[in-house]
Amino acid sequence: MANNKNRFMPIIMAVCVVVGILIGTFYANHFSGNRLSIINSSSNKLNNLLHIVEDKYVDTVDVNDLVEKAMPQLLDMLDTFEFQEAMQDLRTRFGMEHDYLWQVGMNGRSGGYLVLYQGCQKPSGYKSYCRECGQRNYKSISESGDVCGRCGSHSRVDYATPPMEIITYPGRGTDDGEDFEDWSLVQLRERVKLVQELDQLADAMVAEALELARTCTVETEEYYVPKTRKVLVPSA
Repeated sequence: MANNKNRFMPIIMAVCVVVGILIGTFYANHFSGNRLSIINSSSNKLNNLLHIVEDKYVDTVDVNDLVEKAMPQLLDMLDTFEFQEAMQDLRTRFGMEHDYLWQVGMNGRSGGYLVLYQGCQKPSGYKSYCRECGQRNYKSISESGDVCGRCGSHSRVDYATPPMEIITYPGRGTDDGEDFEDWSLVQLRERVKLVQELDQLADAMVAEALELARTCTVETEEYYVPKTRKVLVPSA
């Protein structure tokens, strides 16, 4: 039995080395930002994006038509709340699917590429909240009553399920200095799967951006924000 194990050991080691090289290639291409650039002032980055769309998008894409029509629209859409919310929804879904152990943020001078963060979620400590103003409290109704300390209404209720707090570790590196030599095949497969899912997220964000550019227009809207100030009023 021991001889059989020794006989297959070189093959197993060779497979581990090959998989390690593949993962290194994945990381070089995906975490450097070259593949995941969505909008960037650099013409090279923009060209990379167009080629990704041309290769990956389900429908046939005319790149020249995309440049003339969609790109100016996309650049305007970057300043809209609805566009940012749509992109955030996709990133939030990624975090939820990974129990927030892995999260995705935007980075770069103009938020031009995706970054994979480590994180977690833990109990927030809040026990109750006000149904009128949303104020949250670390004490339950039985501990401090139902009067809200902010708006004064009798609207505080206990959480049926206390909310969780999402924690992100932006400064924590992922596999820094790893050569993957001691990783099992299961660990290697999981890491490759994670990188592939990050890649799929980037493709989904590109597809969503193109769909918004196709179906929406950007308009300038004026809005007024109420403000309070102190004034002198003659006494009655």
